Amino acid sequence: MSGTNHQVRLAARPVGEPRPTDWEHTEEPVGEPGDGEFLVQVLYLSIDPAMRGWMNAGRSYIRPVEIGEVMRAGAIGRVIASRHPEFAVGDHVSGSFGVQEFCVSDGRGVTTVDPAVAPLPTYLGALGMSGLTAYFGLVDIGRPEPGQTVVVSGAAGAVGSVAGQVAKALGCRVVGIAGGEEKCRLLVDEFGFDAAIDYRGEDIRKALRTHAPEGVDVYFDNVGGDVLDAVLPRLARGARVVVCGAISQYNSTEPKGPANYLSLLVNRATMTGMVVFDYADRYPEGVAQLAAWRAEGRLTSLDDVATGGVAAFPDTLMRLFRGENRGKLVLKIAD
Repeated sequence: MSGTNHQVRLAARPVGEPRPTDWEHTEEPVGEPGDGEFLVQVLYLSIDPAMRGWMNAGRSYIRPVEIGEVMRAGAIGRVIASRHPEFAVGDHVSGSFGVQEFCVSDGRGVTTVDPAVAPLPTYLGALGMSGLTAYFGLVDIGRPEPGQTVVVSGAAGAVGSVAGQVAKALGCRVVGIAGGEEKCRLLVDEFGFDAAIDYRGEDIRKALRTHAPEGVDVYFDNVGGDVLDAVLPRLARGARVVVCGAISQYNSTEPKGPANYLSLLVNRATMTGMVVFDYADRYPEGVAQLAAWRAEGRLTSLDDVATGGVAAFPDTLMRLFRGENRGKLVLKIAD
């Protein structure tokens, strides 16, 4: 294939917030697929808080992105050349294609998606890894029962918004924590939460006494830090805390752990971390249920689509840490 593939590579491991110098903008010729391979033109990139952790060296649930490597990213693309029997030219596919315009793939970890069923960005959000994270984290670890109270932090984000809606579909009372009046209105009016707490303008503990007077049965945490500390004292007996993320701590050089962890002892509660990759063999189950709820109107997806191509990736990523996204943040690379 003729043409140029523009890419963003990790140039240095960030200390605190990523800086422009932590990235290298490179280009190379578009690759040619060999036997058993196909060429994907990337259309949309998934922008996720987890990316910040992938830039760090050291042991984690996934290997770090190496210096000089194309930045890891989930993506939706279109097959434009193929020598693979299972992927045809014109197919739309989802996979970890990285922050670049084109990618040669052997098909491992790649699935086809249907733009007639849902908009392509939705396969990175409610019907993608974000939705699956919310589904398995809540259903398998949170184990909510009808009538119980579920609290979700980062509730206006890609995972939090789905987690709250899954809890509603399961018959729970749902309280979301988000930053700003606009996001709190979104939780109630668009996503169907029963109540919303603005952590920027309200005392979370006081608000929880109002919105969860019998305590919090399930806390789905995407934020960590002070928000986690505010929720822990309000746990009900036997509560389950799902540790999905801690976006408030990702750019901190001195991460803050929970100060109120003894509430777990007092309330015989549990706190469990979850990584969606552990449920890979059950992805079809999760997608099928999420798609069914979406078709029934019980799951609303909100895709926040940024533009600017791969060159806009560094600044688009920082939108997450500035709290500027609503729903699932994706970066449009091509039409």
